Amino acid sequence: MVQRVLIVGAGFSGAVIARELAGAGVAVTVADARPHVAGNCHTERCAETGVMVHVYGPHIFHTDDAGVWDYVTRFGTFRPYVNRVKATVGGRVYALPVNLHTINQIFGLALRPDEARAFIAARAQAPAHGGEPANFEEQALAMVGPEIYAAFFRGYTAKQWGCDPRDLPASILKRLPLRFDYDDNYFFHRFQGMPEAGYTALVAAILECPGITLDLGRHVTPAGARAGGWDHVVWTGPLDAWFGHDLGRLAYRTLDFERFTHDGDWQGCAVMNHPDADVPYTRIAEHRHFAPWERPAGSVVVREYSRAAGPGDIPYYPVRLAGEQALLARYMDRARAETGVSFVGRLGTYRYLDMDVTIREALDAAQSLISARSTGAAPPAFLAGGL
Repeated sequence: MVQRVLIVGAGFSGAVIARELAGAGVAVTVADARPHVAGNCHTERCAETGVMVHVYGPHIFHTDDAGVWDYVTRFGTFRPYVNRVKATVGGRVYALPVNLHTINQIFGLALRPDEARAFIAARAQAPAHGGEPANFEEQALAMVGPEIYAAFFRGYTAKQWGCDPRDLPASILKRLPLRFDYDDNYFFHRFQGMPEAGYTALVAAILECPGITLDLGRHVTPAGARAGGWDHVVWTGPLDAWFGHDLGRLAYRTLDFERFTHDGDWQGCAVMNHPDADVPYTRIAEHRHFAPWERPAGSVVVREYSRAAGPGDIPYYPVRLAGEQALLARYMDRARAETGVSFVGRLGTYRYLDMDVTIREALDAAQSLISARSTGAAPPAFLAGGL
């Protein structure tokens, strides 16, 4: 019977599971190597400007899951927020995601929606091999044609992933929107917003519950977790780290941030993409615009640079190319043979997960643990997400 649980990681996965378990009478300790909760969603006030800063890069909450939206709004006030991204290409600013405005901008036209559909369809290029698009570049050319691909996708993708777009799967581009109206809302989801007090306050509120012990600034090793006498361990760290990377390291991209302050509004929007290949950074985030209701005098501006993650870097984006998929399968087989530990979250399952999906899977994972506790069964290695 699961009675004392150690959760390694105080991000959304760990916090939500801890809250649900504590509510079911389980004694939970949540440990995190960082001195704060919320993981990569951590927000904090800039002492110089008063701006609320997304320390590890921008996070905008969006979901169609009404249950997840109800859950997060229990723990904090959310303000309406629409993510409207711009892009600077060749010294000109365009609207993103690619929509009717973008199409008319880049071609110098004034097309109506039906005209734009026909225009893009005429420029689209089917793969020379005659089959379905087999990689990112083929998918882009079949979807938007060479001009839009070259302007917005080729250089940005090469910088973001550190490889030729022809080496990436077509599925990456299939998730990106293409619109034939003037809607520049980046997301389709019904519920969109920003926590008024920041994400760290939101996660702290989730963790504020009898039965939860929070242990920040503590680096828990797999050996320490195994030897701690816990009834069960929930590991939200990298899957391969649990095994000491002994089969090799799963590849991630990481981010470097170049931060500066400014007196006033620096770029006029929250996120400006920079797809040009000769610009070393991928985008610039101006954090005052993530909380437009605050209207601070100053600004915090951050340039983002993407590169391959090394052993000491924060892992952000799983690469998941063919080699990594094969290595992942080997680690997952080993994980299923383990006892007393379950793997959850973005790092524990080696998937890119939006916040809402992370929370949904954490809620489902908690229910799996609670069910196992009630029946005396051993919890599975992978608690949610169809793994």
